[in-house]
Amino acid sequence: MNDDIRTPTRRRLLGFVAAIALSATPLIAFNGPAQAQGSDAAQRIADHFSSVRSMSGEFVQFGPRGEQTGGKFFLQRPGKIRFNYEAPSNFKVISDGQSVVILNSKMRTSDLYPLSKTPLKLLLDERIDLSGNKVRSVTEEDDLTTIKLSDKQVFGNSTITMMFDPKTYELRQWTITDAQGKDTTVMVFNVKQGGSFPGDTFKIDYKLNRELNAQKKSD
Repeated sequence: MNDDIRTPTRRRLLGFVAAIALSATPLIAFNGPAQAQGSDAAQRIADHFSSVRSMSGEFVQFGPRGEQTGGKFFLQRPGKIRFNYEAPSNFKVISDGQSVVILNSKMRTSDLYPLSKTPLKLLLDERIDLSGNKVRSVTEEDDLTTIKLSDKQVFGNSTITMMFDPKTYELRQWTITDAQGKDTTVMVFNVKQGGSFPGDTFKIDYKLNRELNAQKKSD
């Protein structure tokens, strides 16, 4: 498989990060009793995520053209998360509680964003607040709970569909459908809740970020 197929774009990485955030944060209105029922189901899932102080695992991402990549992730509440993409992409996405960086060591690029301006903040807060008219639909079956979300401020006309285990509320997979109807699906596995991580796991090298961006401007 060539590098172009396996290497995600920075835009797709942002979509992936946002999808993880929104997997715990619902988002357009029901009418009447359906809204309350959907919000209750979504809140139960959100409360489960809020109770998990740390977790780690692996992920596989499938793009709309069949491209596939994966790696490992680490989460520590509040505010910290890290995704290590496997070779050949060599992307890293890190939040240190204040900022989020998308680092590509191979291409020597570093893009920095305030955590407060990304959907990740919703996932990584001490408590996930689902108040407001945000859930689009909730389908509850014996072996699967599916939540569909939509937020024009974050994803425009895109939607997020997430599938959870109805008994444990654990996330199985999610799919981003863009405005053109193209899907990007992420599956997580080997998830371990709890535990601690080395002190530098969520460290952002701000000096390197400045150097790489200064170099980019001079090229």
